[in-house]
Amino acid sequence: MSPPVNSAPILSVENLSVSLSLPHGTMQVLRNLSFTVNHGETLALVGESGCGKSITALALLRLLPRRIGRIAAGRILFDGTDLATLDEPAMRQIRGNRIAMIFQEPMTSLNPVLTIGRQIGEVLRLHQGLTRHEADEKTIRLLERVRIPDARRRLGQYPHQLSGGMRQRVMIAMALACSPQLLIADEPTTALDVTIQAQILALLDEIRAETGTAVIMITHDLGVVAEVADRVVVLYAGRAAEQATAAELFANPRHPYTRGLMESVPHMALHRSGQPVARLQEIKGTVPSPFDMPPGCAFAPRCSLADDACAAVPALQDSGGGHAVACWHAAEPLLLKVGA
Repeated sequence: MSPPVNSAPILSVENLSVSLSLPHGTMQVLRNLSFTVNHGETLALVGESGCGKSITALALLRLLPRRIGRIAAGRILFDGTDLATLDEPAMRQIRGNRIAMIFQEPMTSLNPVLTIGRQIGEVLRLHQGLTRHEADEKTIRLLERVRIPDARRRLGQYPHQLSGGMRQRVMIAMALACSPQLLIADEPTTALDVTIQAQILALLDEIRAETGTAVIMITHDLGVVAEVADRVVVLYAGRAAEQATAAELFANPRHPYTRGLMESVPHMALHRSGQPVARLQEIKGTVPSPFDMPPGCAFAPRCSLADDACAAVPALQDSGGGHAVACWHAAEPLLLKVGA
């Protein structure tokens, strides 16, 4: 990791709220979410499934489900332009060109009936106006850049002929085809074995350092966060629970939810007897449904520190040094275990 090369943010999300209109009602899936991403920086969005990580990425790219998903409020300022107000033709010039996304599962994200060369080449021909031959030659260079061996032969292969790690590298090559200013990686190491995960993360960090591309890393894995992130936004039930630099967050987590996530990570430390030092902790309960959101703090039903103050929604407050937390008890030491 390295400090951002430019202090001005490439992306500023301001009070973003997203709603989904379903037959049985309308639900708010993001609520007043704000964060920034600087040039050359990796920002991690962290939280359990259902906390709003992937829906945030879809909102940034204006890929919310048609007819049911909409940006209810807020601004998405990308290089000074509010993406929330752009029409679809203007967004098509940005998607895959200036903002690219690596989706969660490469086998379902790649078209199974099109060759690798055609899928990457299509991006190049659409956004850069290259000929078929020019697109093929650049595709080969992209595949070599993500360390796919025998790149020329891969042009004519189909996704099912590649391993999971190779398919993920193809997705990265496709995302990098137009040298985007912002890369969104949605769980890019899901379903990969540990060795391949490490290679993919190292590759993404190397590309970020070389090109100055900003990265939004969506993950539930705190090990990934510690490995690659400069700053972290912890999401819970569609809101930001905590924001800080990665170093500060791991050294001084202040929200009970963040602490619970960290306590639930397995540790390899063993007592001299050979037994684990302490029993693995868990956060009891589940993330609430947007249709059944508790009043006040959404985490209160799962939190051992909850009291009458938690009947009101806590605002995200900066406690200094860019460390912000949305909790009425953030200043208190956590003497009780989350969910105890």
